[in-house]
Amino acid sequence: MPIKVVAFDGDDTLWHNETHFNFTQAALRNLLRGHAPNAEVDARLFDTEMANLSLYGYGIKSFTLSMIETAIEITNGTIPASDLRVILDWGKRMLREPTELLEGVRETLLDVSRNHELLLITKGDLFDQESKLARSGLAERFGGVEILSDKNVDSYRRVLSRRGIDAG
Repeated sequence: MPIKVVAFDGDDTLWHNETHFNFTQAALRNLLRGHAPNAEVDARLFDTEMANLSLYGYGIKSFTLSMIETAIEITNGTIPASDLRVILDWGKRMLREPTELLEGVRETLLDVSRNHELLLITKGDLFDQESKLARSGLAERFGGVEILSDKNVDSYRRVLSRRGIDAG
């Protein structure tokens, strides 16, 4: 059976994403070092993010809320509001970052689209993912866009079924 549809992920497949999170997480470590020099910021943030996944899902807003919660916990509630404002501003900055394509993406999509319908299947916050796609300049390349709360076998099956795609 010939392949008719090719699906791509967005974050860190078509455009840079994780680098923004890593940069901001490093800034959080530096900020909290002044309040709790021995705190395991990365581990605490990771634990907080995992605990919050069922409430907030994935994405920058979830990450920002988890950074704030981690900062409050690490400082036993003594972190100044001005530092919490800094963390909020980091989240807003991340939401406004330009969508920087990975090298060769535009050409690859053009080449693949000559013989296949393109589908974007990505996970995360709906507004954030739609915004990144719009800023990427790639939206017109895709015949469909699916933004999932999580990517797993069942969610892929639902997408394929809804779109009438036989995965073979």
